[in-house]
Amino acid sequence: MSHRRRPHAPGPPPPPEDGGGDYSPQSPGKAPRIRPWPERRVLALALAFRAVNALLVRTYFNPDEHWQCLEVAHHIAFGYGHLTWEWKRGLRGYLHPLIFAALYKFLGFLHLDTPWFMVMAPRLLQSVFAAFGDLYLYKLSKLIFNEHAAQWTLFSQLVNWFMFFCITRTLSNSLETVLTVAGLYYWFIAIESSKGISVISKQQASSYQSPHSRKVALLIAALACAIRPTSAITWLYVGLLDFIYIKSKCRFLFLEVIPIGAIVLAATTFLDWWMYGSRVIVPLNFLKFNLFSSGGDYYGTHVFHWYFTQGFPSMIWTFLPLSVFGVIKSREWRLSGLIAWVLGVYSILGHKEFRFVLPVLPLALMFSGYFLAAMSQFKGKNLHGKRHFSRLQLSVILLIITNVPMALYMSLFHQRGTEDVMFYLSKEAHNGRVKGVLFLMPCHSTPYYSTLHSSLPMRFLDCTPSDNKGTLDESDRFLMNPLDFVGEVTGNLSSFSHIVLFESEERHIIQLLLHDSFQEVRRFFHSHFKIDRDLQSSVVVYSRRDVL
Repeated sequence: MSHRRRPHAPGPPPPPEDGGGDYSPQSPGKAPRIRPWPERRVLALALAFRAVNALLVRTYFNPDEHWQCLEVAHHIAFGYGHLTWEWKRGLRGYLHPLIFAALYKFLGFLHLDTPWFMVMAPRLLQSVFAAFGDLYLYKLSKLIFNEHAAQWTLFSQLVNWFMFFCITRTLSNSLETVLTVAGLYYWFIAIESSKGISVISKQQASSYQSPHSRKVALLIAALACAIRPTSAITWLYVGLLDFIYIKSKCRFLFLEVIPIGAIVLAATTFLDWWMYGSRVIVPLNFLKFNLFSSGGDYYGTHVFHWYFTQGFPSMIWTFLPLSVFGVIKSREWRLSGLIAWVLGVYSILGHKEFRFVLPVLPLALMFSGYFLAAMSQFKGKNLHGKRHFSRLQLSVILLIITNVPMALYMSLFHQRGTEDVMFYLSKEAHNGRVKGVLFLMPCHSTPYYSTLHSSLPMRFLDCTPSDNKGTLDESDRFLMNPLDFVGEVTGNLSSFSHIVLFESEERHIIQLLLHDSFQEVRRFFHSHFKIDRDLQSSVVVYSRRDVL
């Protein structure tokens, strides 16, 4: 990272009178006064925005949001809930679910464990974490660039469609993202001048490191790795680059890195031993399965360049060119190198998902904020000397009209049927009108007990990976031949009061359902577009006539 800057510059320098020249926060000269935003005000704005954000997210994105967090938390708090095969093999740690288990316990103690609170409270809690992530991104951008760039960084963070769509979900990647940004802020605080030095080089940086800030950064990094062991990819890059310039390397390793890492590892390991009831080393099992044995490939693979050509560009969306220009203009090669490093390492793995690289999306948006701040220094005029829309105004308009509608559509409409159906069933169960539910759809298509919040018998199609390659799971077998599968595997349908399935499979077994005295009671919109195999346009609920 370049240190040729004034860390506390209040704003960028003014443009030349002829309108030419380049903007750079590192440029010398008198800067116009940019009114700083109090951090309390930034946090209040972020808290309010993310709370609304959480309330507007009503769609289904990734099964792990429910099945690897809330379902486990519900099992801990209320004694029932489904634990997937990963928990039987010791691949997941309990630290993240325990946060939401405490929330569930609190709701139960106050008798607020109603259908609405059970659905919305976890996302509202995550919105608080997300708001602190927004604040620390603002502070990080202010530290590395200046106040003006930090304000535009916050704009980029709040407007980006994928951050709106994902950051308030209870995925471990969402909390990992917040911890990564906060950890980087304290790490760069440690590197930057903490004693009022205006300009420092990389070699000088080590002389002015703040031990307290660096220890806080290491603690946050350790917690991020405890929640997502693959977060070590990020911190390996950050730590190794600065390790080169640290004079007291032994002190750094043996008095800071190893003790802090060992304490967090020991604490989380004992926590997992207690919760599992056996000696399980979760980070080792996680890395063995996902990195060394390519176990994640069972859920699909992508070409090696997917993150660079499809995945990350889809996430950053129309902010991409601004971020690229911001990287080039700012010459902050270390942070931009971190983004490239994370994308590159994850590209080696066969199984790829958008959420895996979520922690570096705020960093890319920070460069977008830098470039927007640079653009704000130039005011365009036409040939007659009259002002017209500036490049900044046009860019802001473009960013808003390409991100806000997409954020709202993806959060409010796309794949909402599986969320709506469980909220409906939870209200029905709360009123005693559900006796048992059968889900005839691909495994983990809906939330489960964490939303239903009733200890009723339920059955879904299993998709536990088989040790024998080529063996079809229940989801695949059902989709290949729905009618035969229902007759052979599920047995007597009368043991269930409700059956839930997608419209695309309904036509194959509707006669069987009618024959067994089931009739349609509700139909929920799900999607306008094809998702996996067929267009899953709606989710249908059938109920036995004697239950109605």
